[in-house]
Parts: sequence; C-alpha cells; structure tokens
Amino acid sequence: MRFLMQPLLEDRGTVATQRQQFTRSGYLVIPGLVPPPLVERLTREVDHWVDDGLRAQAIDCCTDPARHGPPSVMELELPAHGELLTHQALLSRLAELLGPSFVFHHLHSDRHGARQPAKPWHHDREPNTRADPSLTMVHALHYLGGLDETMDSLVVLPGSQRRMVDKSALAHLGTARLPGEVVIDRLPAGSTVLIDSALFHARRPTSNGQGRPRYFVDASYCQTGAQWWPVKPYWRHMLARAREMGLGGRRWPELFAERHFAEYTGPGLPGREPGEGVGRPAA
Repeated sequence: MRFLMQPLLEDRGTVATQRQQFTRSGYLVIPGLVPPPLVERLTREVDHWVDDGLRAQAIDCCTDPARHGPPSVMELELPAHGELLTHQALLSRLAELLGPSFVFHHLHSDRHGARQPAKPWHHDREPNTRADPSLTMVHALHYLGGLDETMDSLVVLPGSQRRMVDKSALAHLGTARLPGEVVIDRLPAGSTVLIDSALFHARRPTSNGQGRPRYFVDASYCQTGAQWWPVKPYWRHMLARAREMGLGGRRWPELFAERHFAEYTGPGLPGREPGEGVGRPAA
C-alpha cells in the first residue's frame, strides 16, 4: 500500500489530534517541509560529503575513535546541514510532538545508489538512564529529492514502537512484507518523515531499476527528562561546535546541552573491539 499524508497542520485536525495520531501510528509524513533553495544546497553538500571521503572519515572516527579521534569535518558544520538541523518549521513540529524541551542527538547524511544494500527491519531508539519509555526519541528522515518508483522505498510498521524490544528483533526477516505495513514510495522533493525512533522500519529495494540517486539526511532529537546515551564518541565536540556556531539560537536553549547525555559506552573503549556496536546504514 502506498501512503501519503498531508502536512502536519494542513486542515487535518488540531495539533492535539496530530499528536494523538503520531502516538498511535509512530510516524507522520510532511511533504515538502524543506524549501527548494535549501534542498539544492543540501544536495550539493551531500555530494561533497560522500565524494570527498568525509562520510568515510566520519565512520572511521566512530568505529575506531582511539585511532582516529574526531573527524576533520562533521555534518552539522556544513552550512546547509546546520540550517536543516535547526530549520524552524521542523523544530516547531517537533515541539508539537515532544513539548518545548528536547535535545539534538545525532545527524547522518548519505546518497543511496543502485548498489546500496537494503536495510532490514529495525528500530533506532537509543536508551536513556531512566529506562523511561515515556520519553520519546524522534528521527526526522529527510528525502531531499523525494521518493519515486525507481528508488528504494521506506516501509514502516505502524504501532510497532510500543513493543519495547531490541533494535534487531525483526532483522531476521530482512525486508519481507509484514501484515499492517505501510510503504512510502512516492514523495515530492524536500519531504520529511518524522518517526518515533522505536518504530520498526526498513529500506526495501526497488524492483523497477534504480533511477535517480536517493539523497537522504536523518537527524534525531530526544525529549529531556533523563540522560540519553550518545552514539558518536565525539558527541561532546559535536555539541560544543553546534553551540559555537550558534545553531540553537535563543529559542531552543536545550538543543545542544551536554547535561542531557550520559557517557559514551560504544566502540573504541577498553575491552571493546573497533566497530563493535556501530549502526548500519541509514534508512
């Protein structure tokens, strides 16, 4: 089944109704949230990020931080990526879902081509120190060029965010079709899908032959109220750089605050192998 929802506030009910819908289904589709001029700049930056080896360097810095340290350039230091991260239309919608106090968690950027491997069913929620399931983490999945039948589709399993199971609990199914799934494979350029990070989703390969590259940026945000575990070993450097750049502004004082995070416990620490615990490519 193909699915396309109207933008969050377009005569589709009150904010409270939209919040209930997100709580129930675990996702919202917002066509065209990112304006065309920003899409154009982001697309050029993604090409630079991928083609000039910056993405590969960032992965190395996560898989073996003891050897590589922080990357020379982070995604949020690219001007358009920093602008997208704090795009007011995006943050306003997040505030409607999460409340006024939330913190940035991490950012990924990629260009998916014809040989990009599929990503099996999974969720992306990270734990917090209170193990509090009522605190929500949201991923904003930005499809810069949109989605069409020649690209891999995003598939979501509505309501699965309430299962509270391991990220890879459904990975053995690959990208198999599941009862109740929703396929999102038709989106205009600059569209965003907000998902509860605990929602199971997959990137399913197209059967129509790969056409245009699939430009993809995802950013995650967490409700405050507990400390969240970071996924990037250089998370302090990342947050400090965002503050230095003034990305949060005065309206979002908690967006890059270190106090909302616990210590990093991922790969590269004593007793752990390089690459252990590193996530798979984004959906």
